[in-house]
Amino acid sequence: MANILDIRRRIRSVRNTQQITRAMKMVAAARLRRAQERVFNARPYANQMLALLGSLAARTEQRVHPLLAERPVEKILLVLVTADKGLCGAFNANLIRAAQHYLEAHRDRQVALIAVGRKGRDFFRKHPVEILADQVNLFSRLEFSHAQDIAKQIIDLYTQQAVDAVDFIYNESKTVLTQRLTVERYLPIKPLRPAEGEALIDYIYEEPAPEIFSVLLPRYVEIEVYRALLESAASEFAARMTAMDAASSNAAEMIDSLTLHMNRVRQAAITREIIEIVSGALT
Repeated sequence: MANILDIRRRIRSVRNTQQITRAMKMVAAARLRRAQERVFNARPYANQMLALLGSLAARTEQRVHPLLAERPVEKILLVLVTADKGLCGAFNANLIRAAQHYLEAHRDRQVALIAVGRKGRDFFRKHPVEILADQVNLFSRLEFSHAQDIAKQIIDLYTQQAVDAVDFIYNESKTVLTQRLTVERYLPIKPLRPAEGEALIDYIYEEPAPEIFSVLLPRYVEIEVYRALLESAASEFAARMTAMDAASSNAAEMIDSLTLHMNRVRQAAITREIIEIVSGALT
């Protein structure tokens, strides 16, 4: 049985760990608020651009831009967006598991990987998957230029017909407590098909479709990549805040349990000493 000194050392250790988890929770909460603001600002712009491009693509009889060209899918580029750090619950594990299921479901096709985030890159380095590129240490200071670099790689691979489709796996931020794991096809861009009884919004275009596509389509890919990175960053902070809150609560419960155990050990030692004194006096 551990003595009182050992129990006190463990209580002190758990209390120090609790201070760290509380600090990490506060930092994650502060960064989450800023990340959510950036996500909310990016969503309307991306959605409206998709509506505009989808409407124009639906009215174009021939695909006048390489990013709209559909071809038989034999080679797929998978972009996996994970975190650079841990201590965020099952955030990274769920993404990696989804990527493994995706690779298993597409084992009859050639799938290459772009790993965004250290956790995904380190995991798939140990597996027989072709990693075309990796991007790490982005989320400490995420900028639009990071999305532009990734988008350029995607666009070059697709236009050169090195891949036939581009899919993203990332976590979409829904609420503080929930994140939705998303598998989304970015390229080729699908024409917008209205619901039954709904008419497409008719725009007036001053320039011909090829010129509009040549300017807006690369920009759209950049915006979509940036939105995915922002969603993933917000989801990571939310997952870390939730995990650190649970860790702090568990530490508090452990401190209470250890304190109760220490008091019992101390009471047992006092009782034993009293018995020994009384026994000595009687003899």
